[in-house]
Amino acid sequence: MDEEQKIREDADDKLINDAFQRLLDSYCSSRHRKKVDIITKAFNFARQAHKGVRRLSGEPYIMHPIAVAQIACEEVGLGSTSICAALLHDVVEDTDYTTEDIENIFGPKIAQIVDGLTKISGGIFGEQASAQAENFKKLLLTMSEDIRVILIKICDRLHNMRTLESQPANKQYKIAGETLYIYAPLANRLGLNKIKSELENLSFQYEHPEEYAAIKSKLAITEASRHELFDEFIVPIEVELQKMGLHYQIKERIKTPYSIWSKMQNKHVTFDEVYDILAVRIIFTPRNREEEINECFNIYVAISKIYKSHPDRLRDWLSHPKANGYQALHVTLMSKQGRWIEVQIRSDRMDEVAEQGFAAHWKYKDGIEEEYTEDETELNEWLRTIKEILDDPQPDAMDFLDAIKLNLFASEIFVFTPKGEIKTMPTGCTALDFAFSIHTFLGSHCIGAKVNHKLVPLSHKLQSGDQVEILTSKAQHVQPSWINFVSTAKAKGKILAILRRDSRELQKKGEDLFSEFLKKNNINDIPNAADQLTEFHEVRNREEFFQAVGDKTIMLGDKDVDELLGKNAADKRGGWRKFVPFLDRGKQKKTTEEQTELFVVPEKFNRKKPIFITDDNIRQYKFKHCCHPIPGDDVLGFIDGKHQIEIHKRACPVAAKLKASYGNRILDAKWDMHKKLFFDATIRLQGIDRVGMLLDISQIISSQMNVNIHKLTIASEEGVFDGTIELRVHDREDVGNIISQLKKIPDIQDVTQIM
Repeated sequence: MDEEQKIREDADDKLINDAFQRLLDSYCSSRHRKKVDIITKAFNFARQAHKGVRRLSGEPYIMHPIAVAQIACEEVGLGSTSICAALLHDVVEDTDYTTEDIENIFGPKIAQIVDGLTKISGGIFGEQASAQAENFKKLLLTMSEDIRVILIKICDRLHNMRTLESQPANKQYKIAGETLYIYAPLANRLGLNKIKSELENLSFQYEHPEEYAAIKSKLAITEASRHELFDEFIVPIEVELQKMGLHYQIKERIKTPYSIWSKMQNKHVTFDEVYDILAVRIIFTPRNREEEINECFNIYVAISKIYKSHPDRLRDWLSHPKANGYQALHVTLMSKQGRWIEVQIRSDRMDEVAEQGFAAHWKYKDGIEEEYTEDETELNEWLRTIKEILDDPQPDAMDFLDAIKLNLFASEIFVFTPKGEIKTMPTGCTALDFAFSIHTFLGSHCIGAKVNHKLVPLSHKLQSGDQVEILTSKAQHVQPSWINFVSTAKAKGKILAILRRDSRELQKKGEDLFSEFLKKNNINDIPNAADQLTEFHEVRNREEFFQAVGDKTIMLGDKDVDELLGKNAADKRGGWRKFVPFLDRGKQKKTTEEQTELFVVPEKFNRKKPIFITDDNIRQYKFKHCCHPIPGDDVLGFIDGKHQIEIHKRACPVAAKLKASYGNRILDAKWDMHKKLFFDATIRLQGIDRVGMLLDISQIISSQMNVNIHKLTIASEEGVFDGTIELRVHDREDVGNIISQLKKIPDIQDVTQIM
């Protein structure tokens, strides 16, 4: 045994030393000032601190900090301070060492970053929604003090995603969901394009393994034809670039499986109908840095003489870079094979910024790594907005996440003030958003705006290039309806904060009325009574419930007493039909025996094991209306506030928030159905109208497929029809078969399933 242990320890030592040597090699080949001593010191300290500990995968724990440091160095381009912080990032969290110990040995800067990383460790969120929101706020606040905290956190998440296979499925969904909801947009906002794509792909791979494998296999099958198209397409371009005397390289860029899948979902198209899988990237070294933008346009002019360019698809991010620093010129050209191909033209500097984001901008003064130039105005502006959101804490964790998400995802338009100053705003923003972006007072007293000297309402959506003047009145006050049309995080945050101040009185009144109601009905000691009635009345949260009671939109009565005391349980739930979209509505009401009680999760429930949904137990779960899951869909379970299990599609927007907010309540769910029960499915059809079209459709569904049509609606206008069919099917396979058969009908252009 001793001999075996020694062999294992020697193997571990070799593994660790090799990994650390690779890190040092990467660091030494970077352009940073070489502080190898402090990195070695941090490595030895972390190695000693984590001695004897292993990860779930079985490898020594120290391999994780080394891998995070490797990503920080090689893929994000950070220097010795960040590398040391990455090596030490789990020491305070997992061992007896404190932040003070780190500060004494490695100095205040490294200690500050390690402290920031410790505060936000262990997944963002805990069991409680308020706890996860607090942790996320810590992450953002620390990030606004030193952006390297979030960059290392993203490196940490990337390594966790790369090694996710050792986790149980419910943890995989939680971590993958959190990654897609928070970290991928964060990486995108910081310009880490390569990392953002990898995070999205890894999340997709764990949440939808079959669809991921299908797209990968189709990409492999079409690889040869793509290479051929690329090779033919670039031949005349290379001739032209050589004539111009440029030092360049041309790369083939393939759309990632996640972005292909997203396009297939959003546009309701098949893999073969996604035309922009291939893009061409021209990266050149400018003769003169000051002329690089002009050189991009010169290349565009030269190649648009070879191929016809698409008039509506020229994207100029040279003069006005994206908020994350991205600069390039995108043009779409028609190839000789009749395919539109996007060409991205950028200098080598722009390419580095596109891959490494803000880290590539940082210029270190005199080799002092701690200082980076303050010319990152967009980044600082964004961090300032996030700080403003944090100043008005949302009572509901989901609202808070949504507010942040608005800022993470926003693509930009450029709007002018009356004095001609440019302001960057998110696409889809309104005149009211613009007013709040300038000042809270201006927003809260806004009565309208002049856009390009024409009077428009508050809800008017702005376009790039608009000149906007805000009109105000002291008599104006924030209206609840405003929240429905503003789109920026700042405006939403400010409006909600003002409305909350206004609604606190109503809430207090509602709480008093609720207490009186409980006393009057002799209801004592019911924990979470307010939460129970919040769900019963289908309001979003306890605050809204009290407000509704306060303004008398909810009148408390006998039904509420029944709900709290558990009377008429079967009646109040309306049977399982409320939760499961079965279609035997026409049959007689089920007897009380058949109305199965919902399953309540016991305290010592093993959340790592999957739950199996069968024909017999399906009535024990809640099937939510947000996504209508049916057998065959990729699904997960979520333990709600009543300890009952909701079933959602993994791709459902509500499930995305749940994974990011309440990760510990996520369960792996699998189907074990045998085509006994029926479910709703709605299919949309579009095509050219002709005599007999309806007959062809109904014959395929009823006669060939032997499926019952529940409802059919078709509208025809000027020879084109658009319709929906509601069917009763057993599972996803039935829907797929019906869609493929319907697509064979002549003159049908498009067949898709509606959520």
